[in-house]
Amino acid sequence: MTSSTALRDEIRALYAEEGRPAALVGWFRRTAVLVPTDGQGDLPAAEYGGIRWIYAFTDEAALGRFALAQGADGTADCAYRTVLGARLLDVVVPAVGVPAGVVLDVGGPQPVLFPPVVGIVPDAYAVDADTDAEGAA
Repeated sequence: MTSSTALRDEIRALYAEEGRPAALVGWFRRTAVLVPTDGQGDLPAAEYGGIRWIYAFTDEAALGRFALAQGADGTADCAYRTVLGARLLDVVVPAVGVPAGVVLDVGGPQPVLFPPVVGIVPDAYAVDADTDAEGAA
């Protein structure tokens, strides 16, 4: 079974209320996803609830649906990079400079959020990290 297939299986299980969140994060980290880029190579993102959401897609069909909704002529009109999920969470999210997470397959039938919380992104960039643990004693 490929990591992409396992990720899709975990997403389906999540929507069937049989999901295993840790397994979902694990498969996302091991899977290469498609990340759209703008004309300058930057990653388009949305801001909601004080969090910048980076778009990622499981395959070209999901990316194509998103591109069409954005006014492009499908995947052919949409530049993208293939990035390992772990790299998005461990490198890209910290580089954003503000709280950031990843939204997978936005606009599709089964989108998934990977918010900037402990266990998903590095603790130093998690919005729920105990930043004052030393002073709490």
